[in-house]
Parts: sequence; structure tokens; C-alpha cells
Amino acid sequence: MCCRKSCVALALNFIIIALLLGVTLPCVDAADSSQSAVWAPRKLHFVYMGFTTHYSCDGLLDNVRSALLQLGARASDLQAHEYGCTRGIGRPEPFPGVDATFSVLEPAGEKTSNAPVEARWQTVELKLGATSLEQAGQCELLEQIQQKILPLFTTRNLEFKEDCIPHQLTVSGATLRVQVLEPMQKPVQPPAN
Repeated sequence: MCCRKSCVALALNFIIIALLLGVTLPCVDAADSSQSAVWAPRKLHFVYMGFTTHYSCDGLLDNVRSALLQLGARASDLQAHEYGCTRGIGRPEPFPGVDATFSVLEPAGEKTSNAPVEARWQTVELKLGATSLEQAGQCELLEQIQQKILPLFTTRNLEFKEDCIPHQLTVSGATLRVQVLEPMQKPVQPPAN
């Protein structure tokens, strides 16, 4: 008991001395603070393999593009196209794929040639599909996004829960929540015609 009081008193003394000397102490939660980041190019070669949900090439492309944008890929230079399409437009493919190039934010290092951008950590819960039934069918895709696409981004505090059962839709399905770096000011998108 006596040792605990001594430790607390020592910590308080340290804080007081640090404040008197003008030393800044780090914040416990810096989620809202900004940091310097730079846009870094990424390439994606993604092949989907699933037992429960099958995608047409267009369907997979739409879902992967949505996931990339939700995770913080820069919309202005995102280019994605499908491949492995053999059955025609709108028909499910056995192994559809997506190739993409895009840019993501990563913390600025000492040696960088790119212009720094003010960024902050933002929590994203990845949602694919508008209805709960559509989201229940995305379990295998979310699992593969977590394994193959998420490593291309700067992330922290990943929460991934999955209850994927092959050949069955599961309402609880998968949940992917993660913090990603996003620019403090989103670029202005031109109005749609």
C-alpha cells in the first residue's frame, strides 16, 4: 500500500515538473488530432473464390470499388476493371477478378517526395449491400477483403468478426471495423451531369 502511494506521488511530481518546464505530454487518445500523411500508389490483383455467394464480374467490381473507397482510396485516381469473365454480362463467374490502381494515405516519413496532406484516423465499418439480406451474403467477400485488400491500407484497431458457414447465408455474417487514415478535408467532387 505504501509503495502504491509513493508511485502515485512520484508520477504526480513528474507531471508537475514537466508542466513547469513546458514539456508537452502526449494525449491518451489522439484519434481526432491530425498528422502529416502522403498519398502512396497501390496495385491490386484480386480473385474472388466463394462457396456461398457467386458474383458476376460487374457485381464483384462494384463491391470491390465500394470497399476501396470506404477504406480511404483516393477517388480521383481509382481505376478498376474486371477480368476472368467467361460467361457473359450479368452471369455469375466461377473465379471473377478485379485489377485496380489507386492511392492511399500513409504517414509521412522523413524522406518523401510527395506533398504532405493533413490526415486523421477515421473509424470505418465496411458495408457491402444495402439490405441486411445482401449484407448476409457478403461474408466470404468481407473475409477475403480483410485478408487480401486491407493490407494495402494504413490501418489500426482492426475488429474483424466472422461467422461464415459455406453454402449458408448467415445474418450475423461478418463485421469489419477498422481505423484508416483519411484526409482532413475531402476533395471537392465535381457535380454529376
